[in-house]
Amino acid sequence: MSEKKEKKSLWEEFNDLGGMPLWLYGLCAAIILAVTFTGALGSDITAFIAVCAVIAILFNKIGKVLPVWNTYIGGGLLMVFFGTAVLKQLGLIPEKYVELIGNMVQGDVNILNVFIISLIMGSILSLDRNVLLRSFGGYIPAILGGLLGACVLGVATGLIFGIAPIDMVIRYVLPIMGGGNGAGAVPLSQIYEQISGEPAANYYSFAIIILTIANLFCIVAGALLNRLGQIKTEWTGDGHNIMPVDSKLIKEEVKVKVTLNDYCGALLLLGTVFAVGRLFSKVLLPTLFGASIHNFAYSIIFVVIIAALGVIPANIRAAAKNMQAFMVSVVGLLTMVGMGVDFDLAELVSAMSPANLLIALMVVAGAIIGSGVVGKLVGFYPIDAAVTAGLCMANRGGSGDIAVLGAANRLDLISYAQLSSRVGGGIVLIIASFFFSFFL
Repeated sequence: MSEKKEKKSLWEEFNDLGGMPLWLYGLCAAIILAVTFTGALGSDITAFIAVCAVIAILFNKIGKVLPVWNTYIGGGLLMVFFGTAVLKQLGLIPEKYVELIGNMVQGDVNILNVFIISLIMGSILSLDRNVLLRSFGGYIPAILGGLLGACVLGVATGLIFGIAPIDMVIRYVLPIMGGGNGAGAVPLSQIYEQISGEPAANYYSFAIIILTIANLFCIVAGALLNRLGQIKTEWTGDGHNIMPVDSKLIKEEVKVKVTLNDYCGALLLLGTVFAVGRLFSKVLLPTLFGASIHNFAYSIIFVVIIAALGVIPANIRAAAKNMQAFMVSVVGLLTMVGMGVDFDLAELVSAMSPANLLIALMVVAGAIIGSGVVGKLVGFYPIDAAVTAGLCMANRGGSGDIAVLGAANRLDLISYAQLSSRVGGGIVLIIASFFFSFFL
């Protein structure tokens, strides 16, 4: 029996900031901030990294150790987002660097593209090929069932508050069911900007709020579904399998040694995935039935195809997975600083209304019912389908998946959760392209 990990004291937690002791972080931060406020730091990518690192490392730690926030709200990443927004609101970030950060993350440099493509590629390529193939026979319908259920209950609830069905789908259902933040709300906001011509932040600022509210409901629902499974044992498996034949589909994970050279190949593949998306969205098939299709949607389709064909060597897939982990842990912090400087805190206050709380709750309930019913029809355990194809579509993506599966005591279903967040999120991006084109 393994020993229980001792809980760190507050001092021990804050004496590890980005791997540095507190005194060293403080010294680096003081130097960077002093030079920043003199205006001598410059405005290139190194200045961007310096300023963002100071902000991101501190707020990431606060988000990880703050009770309730670290378990139910969104942890470090979301604290970086909101913390940056507060600093900007208080005028504690010089305007010059607000512009620099915005340009680097979402402007001409657009680090966000690298982040999103890496996340999509790593998540899908790391799934077992047999799981991916079987999923298109049954799991995708379960995801679509959850999406349909979310739309039906969401629209019905919206009508009570006088919200038009189209507005309900675009502003509430799509962000909640988009597969999380990095591969959902963020690219959705970019598609919105591309089609509507309005700033992506206008869409993202509300999308992240309604998604955060829904994420809370998803975690609680995961725990409740786990309890239901203990009562209705015939509705669920053992927490490891989503259907009776799962053990025949999923092979044991084989450890692959990854060299530095493999990351060169993974970077080349990343560039290829991005290039294919651009080729189809700009040249070969920019519209489908009159709707503009975003390059991320095509990129996702391409990655799913090459993953299903099994043509990518194991070492490159492992490198892509490692690269994704780096992006989420490190680059994700920088991108959240970038999203934070574009965020209007007044939107948060106005969004925390009884109407939005009830709508988010009903969208999540619809996702549970729809995915559970369709999952049962295609041979899945309904509770496990509701957790993975429903809640893991409606939560905040990777971190939300862990929180929901942990609450539901089903962490071994992470492959399916990732399929929901990434492939399901890709389906939502495609649907969003149609809705934005026809109704904005």
